[in-house]
Amino acid sequence: MKQVVQSFKTGELAVKEVPWPQLTSGFVLVENRASLISSGTERGTVQVAQANLLQKARQRPDLVAQVLQNLRKEGLKATLDKVKTKLDTPKALGYSSAGIVLASLDTHNRLQPGQRVACAGQDMASHAEIVAVPQNLVVPIPDEVSFEEAAFTTLGAIALQGVRQAEVSLGENVAVIGLGLLGQLTVQLLKAAGCRVMGLDLQPSLVALARESGADLALERHDNTLPAQAREFTAGHGFDKVIITASAPTNDPVNLAAELAARKGVIVVVGDVAMELQREPHFYKKELELRMSCSYGPGRYDADYELLGKDYPYAYVRWTEQRNMAAFLDMVARQKVKLDHLISHRFDINEAVEAYKLVTGEAKDDSLGIILEYPEGEKKKTVEKNKIAPVTGKPSVAFIGAGSFAQSYLIPHVQSHASLRSVLAGRGINAEHVAGKFGFAKAVSEVADILTDEAVQVVFVATQHNTHAEYTSQCLRAGKHVFVEKPLALNMEQLQEVAAAYEESAVQLGIGFNRRFSPAARLVKAQLPAGVPLMMNFRVNAGTLPPDHWSQLAEIGGGRIIGEVCHFIDLMQYFSGSLPVEVQARALPGRSAAESRDDELVATLRFADGSLGTVIYTASGGKRMPKEHLEIFAAETSWVIDDFKRVSVYKEDNLTHHKTSGKGHREEVQAFLDAVIAGAPFEIDFNSMYRTTLATFKILDARASGLPQEI
Repeated sequence: MKQVVQSFKTGELAVKEVPWPQLTSGFVLVENRASLISSGTERGTVQVAQANLLQKARQRPDLVAQVLQNLRKEGLKATLDKVKTKLDTPKALGYSSAGIVLASLDTHNRLQPGQRVACAGQDMASHAEIVAVPQNLVVPIPDEVSFEEAAFTTLGAIALQGVRQAEVSLGENVAVIGLGLLGQLTVQLLKAAGCRVMGLDLQPSLVALARESGADLALERHDNTLPAQAREFTAGHGFDKVIITASAPTNDPVNLAAELAARKGVIVVVGDVAMELQREPHFYKKELELRMSCSYGPGRYDADYELLGKDYPYAYVRWTEQRNMAAFLDMVARQKVKLDHLISHRFDINEAVEAYKLVTGEAKDDSLGIILEYPEGEKKKTVEKNKIAPVTGKPSVAFIGAGSFAQSYLIPHVQSHASLRSVLAGRGINAEHVAGKFGFAKAVSEVADILTDEAVQVVFVATQHNTHAEYTSQCLRAGKHVFVEKPLALNMEQLQEVAAAYEESAVQLGIGFNRRFSPAARLVKAQLPAGVPLMMNFRVNAGTLPPDHWSQLAEIGGGRIIGEVCHFIDLMQYFSGSLPVEVQARALPGRSAAESRDDELVATLRFADGSLGTVIYTASGGKRMPKEHLEIFAAETSWVIDDFKRVSVYKEDNLTHHKTSGKGHREEVQAFLDAVIAGAPFEIDFNSMYRTTLATFKILDARASGLPQEI
């Protein structure tokens, strides 16, 4: 899909093809039809990114303070690394959009696919073809309101919250300082509330527009007649309320508000203005009250409300962010607020860079509300790395790690599809033996021998688990295609390192989740109904391992949840066609207080499409019992896989059996090398690998805490 992004490091703006956002619990996936660029608000955001480092520091002293604090805590190198990462991270632009629900996991089940909705939230309701927005920042659009009009909802909610903070009443005199989009909307809302309104701004064009918005009086800030006209407008009393919607680096808006306000008057600050207040003569002698208006309203900056979807009780918090959004749309539907005259330009999403030239002043044309439009049509769900070139002929392969697993399940299957270049093992004698046994061109002693060898195109990583992330990252950065045995990483730090290396690379990454490639899994997948949530139950009779086995040691093997249960999470993803979003887990009590029971555990996962899956992982079953028994239920049909040797299908009154063999090791190697040779994407994309690995970490968290964990 297309999205407008900006480099915070260089300030460069671009429309990029990026993957769809992931849909998780409490969020709504929306296909945008329109989004709003607010010239005033977004100008500051864009200009900060376009500034040099010194200018950035001057404009964001809060970030400078964070850097200095981190420098004291973590030292120079760690701080510089964090700063570089922050600067290199692309920034999403936009915070107000409208579109159609594609899918929803809202916990109240109020939003359905096909519904027209307005969305709010920085980094969420972005200028993008597809957005994922928390449920409390999404509201239905009335039938009378267009997508263009609904794209104003965030700005409308901000203006409405400012009016609420002013607590205006019928007949009051109210001044609005700053007549950009927020000011124009505020003028209309105040008129709808029965107030007499005066608007002020530096720009003559905005003053004229305020009259069109319904202002009873609109003047330029430096009009010499302003004091006299203000006195006449208020019969000499001053304004009951003053609402500041301007954005200014000086104190002039606040000082002017104090001058215009009546005794006991109220000043509400909505815009971003300097606030070095002058006690004399107005604030003190008039006993003025200064109030802040926080964005869209109650709930803003509260993670429980915005991200976790916990609403405030209606009776106690009448106007939340979401209720303000809905109220604004209702005003538009009843034509109490009109928006057509506030739209200065319309651009297709592909022309967004040109639109922002108006915002920054590069293009000499007055702008106010700029609408980005999103054509209907298919949106790319994933982004293929088109820099990946196909490999001519047989790829040249190296192995890092050549233990019994690699010799049994990987190297023999690689032989028929690739040229075996070099092999590295923990002990030189093993490397030499494996090289002779399978016909590698050479045995090497250091990873660097593989990384610097230009002839090596593909590396298989089959070492102990604690080195997977390190070797994978090194090989990716060296420009080698990588196939890594599971697991991908043992902790979040390692996982993030692999993710960073992969994002920087232009090569393939495969992983040893072989079971989805098995003939049994393929047979079942071909019969599963499309678009139907599944019930899945996987029983794994894993057998016992000595507690000192390397795979059981947390520092080396990571334990059996990370090291093996990942297989079954991936398999559930494959069958459901959906990513995991939540997990719950319980384990049997340990034989001692210090003992972990990763091998006696029940985990239940919920997937984005509503599918549910349970993994019963046990080491205490009978040895003669088959290891893996999988059951899937959907559409009055049941599929049972017994140890990947037989598939039984129960459909209504019929029962059929299919003999199968193999757990997919040969097929996964072939699929990966075929992808490398063709320059095509590997079946398991990186997001899937990442979420599977993350899910294993969350199982451990859920086991330890006894609480559900979001993935």
